[in-house]
Amino acid sequence: MRFMATYDLMESLRNTNQWLGATAKAMASYPAFAAMPNPALTWMAAWGEVAERSFERMVVKPSWGIRTITCNDGKDHLVQKETVLEKPFGNLIHFNVLGREEKARKILLVAPMSGHYATLLRSTVISLIPDAEVYVTDWKNARDIPVSCGKFDIEDYTLYLMEFMRHMGPETNVIAVCQPAPLTLAATAYLAELDPKAQPRTLTLIGGPIDPNATPTEVTDFGHRVTMGQLEESMIQRVGFKYKGVGRLVYPGLLQLTSFMAMNAERHSKAFNDQIMRVTRGEASDHDAHNRFYDEYLAVMDMPAEFYLSTVERIFKNGEIAENRFVVDGHQVDIGKITDVAVKTVEGANDDISAPGQCVAALDLCTGLPDSKKAAHLEPGAGHYGIFAGKSWRNNIRPLVLEFIDANAGKPRSAANAA
Repeated sequence: MRFMATYDLMESLRNTNQWLGATAKAMASYPAFAAMPNPALTWMAAWGEVAERSFERMVVKPSWGIRTITCNDGKDHLVQKETVLEKPFGNLIHFNVLGREEKARKILLVAPMSGHYATLLRSTVISLIPDAEVYVTDWKNARDIPVSCGKFDIEDYTLYLMEFMRHMGPETNVIAVCQPAPLTLAATAYLAELDPKAQPRTLTLIGGPIDPNATPTEVTDFGHRVTMGQLEESMIQRVGFKYKGVGRLVYPGLLQLTSFMAMNAERHSKAFNDQIMRVTRGEASDHDAHNRFYDEYLAVMDMPAEFYLSTVERIFKNGEIAENRFVVDGHQVDIGKITDVAVKTVEGANDDISAPGQCVAALDLCTGLPDSKKAAHLEPGAGHYGIFAGKSWRNNIRPLVLEFIDANAGKPRSAANAA
C-alpha cells in the first residue's frame, strides 16, 4: 500500500498544481480588475496559463497530428493511422497515405519505451512518410494495462519486436532510436537463427546503448552507482485506483520527468520564465516553439517495473548485449548469427545520453557480417535529440539512412538463409 499511496500522492500534487494554475488565471482575469490595470495581475494570469497547461499535459497522450502530407507528386494526401497489430503492451501502427501508390521502401521505426510516448518521433515519422511506408511501435502506458495482462520485461520487448518484424516481412528496413537499439539488435539476431526468412533487409541503430561502458556518461554512471535494491525501493510504485492498471508495479512517468528536468534544471527554468513573460506581453501562441516542445516533453508514460529494472540490470550493469550473452526465453542469442542484414549505426558527437562509441559497438558484435554490409556515421555537433529529430537528422542523417536502405534493397538472401 505504501507504493500505491506514493503514486497517488504524486498524482495529487500534479492535479493540485494544475488547479492552482487554473485558479490563478481565473482570479487574475476577473473583469473588475480591468478597471485598474496592474502588472502583477497580468503576470499572475500568465503564470496561471503556463502552469495549468504544463501540469495538464503530463497525463495526456499527445496526438500524432499527422493528417496530410505533401508527396513527390506535389499534391497533399490524407494520412490515415492504422493499427496493424494490437497487443497488450504496444501496437504496430502504419501511417497509410491515401491516394498514393505503395512505396517500395518499408520502414519499421522502433520507438523507445523510456518514459515518453512514441509520438516523440512525430517529426521523424513526418520526414520519412513522403519516401516510405512507415510503421511505428506504439507502446502503451503501463498505468492503463490491467495486472491480468502479466509482466513485460526486456525479453518480452524483444519478442514483441520479433513478432512485428515477422508480420511485416523480409523487405522491412528497421530503424531503432535510442533505448531499443540493443534489443532490436538482439531481436534481429534471434530471427537470423530461428526464422532467417523473417529477417529485415537493413537495420539502422541510432544513438543506442549497445555497449554503455564504451563511453561512460552520467546515465551509465548512475546505472553502476545504485544497487538494484536501492533502485527498486526508490523508483518503483504501484498504480493507484484511478487507472485500469491499479496495483501494477511501474516506474512512474512523473518520476522520470522529474529526473529529466533535474538534469537541465537551469535551462528548463529559464524556458518557463521566458514563456511567462511572452504570455504577459501577448507574444505567445497556442502552437509556438515553447508549447510545441513542452507539450511533448512533459507528456510522460509509466513503464512496467520489470522492463525498467531489467534494462538497468541486464543492459547497463551486466552488459549482456555488449558481451553477447543476452538470453531470451531461455535461449542465448548470438549476435554473430547476423550474416545477411546490413547494419548501420548513427551517433551524435555531442550526445551526452548515449555518447559516441556506445552504439557503433554493434558492428564489432556482428562477427558474421561482412564489412561491406556494415556502416557507421558520426554526426558533428549533434546532440541526442538532433540525430533523430533535429536539423542534423533532416539535413544530413535522413538522406544517408535512405541511401543505405536503397543500397541494400533487392539483394538476394544467401543460399543458406534462403533454404
